[in-house]
Amino acid sequence: MEYSNDDVIGAFKIYSVLAKNGYADKEDLRAFLAEDHIGALVEQFAREVDCTIFKSGEYIYMIPLAVDSPFHISNESIKRNHLPNRANNLDIYLMYFSIIVLFGEFYDSYQTREATRDFLSISSWLDSINEKIESLKGHDSEKLKNMCKEQEYNWVAIMEKWEAMDDINEKVKVQDARTISRKSFLTIVKQFLIDQKLIEDIGNDEIALTEKAKVIIQKYYMEVDYNRGILEFIYSIEKDKERDLDASHI
Repeated sequence: MEYSNDDVIGAFKIYSVLAKNGYADKEDLRAFLAEDHIGALVEQFAREVDCTIFKSGEYIYMIPLAVDSPFHISNESIKRNHLPNRANNLDIYLMYFSIIVLFGEFYDSYQTREATRDFLSISSWLDSINEKIESLKGHDSEKLKNMCKEQEYNWVAIMEKWEAMDDINEKVKVQDARTISRKSFLTIVKQFLIDQKLIEDIGNDEIALTEKAKVIIQKYYMEVDYNRGILEFIYSIEKDKERDLDASHI
């Protein structure tokens, strides 16, 4: 299809808004919704930078699909803008692990395509991570090392990092972000997710997924191509443990 100069300029203006903010109100992008060929051109621009565009609720979002996309949040950016001083890549891996567990709590360990709960308490999130870490610790060490190499994800270091965090005062509701504790770390991760418009704080120490998060999880997060089988590995550990317990009487 041939595009007029006005089509190209109009599509680029829409793309520029999405590129700058990562999202835009549908009302502000009426042309994207009203003219299919304009929308197709905007999506083509997005694909050129390894991004995708989708509509959710009252907004239109553009998100990166590849690490080498110029719109992908770099590790350095996360450390500089979202983590405490002296944070390293291991803190980012632990953050990602915490997010995986959080999303899994909403989606019944990724066995469903629709969210199975409306909200989650921070304490329940913390308890779930503790359980996953315990499951990892009880797993065959040789398999764990192999999975570290295969997934390029240092499970051993993640376990050690989490175990090293102070959990003596985890029941304290309000904690200073400078406190080296598991709950304060989740407070940091929570704020990162709020900044990315993936969750919202609904009060009473509880959080809920946004529509943006639900679309991303359903379309991309559960796919092996995007998560390198990490989700399947985390939740297969629990299944293996359950099978061992069921057979313990034999």
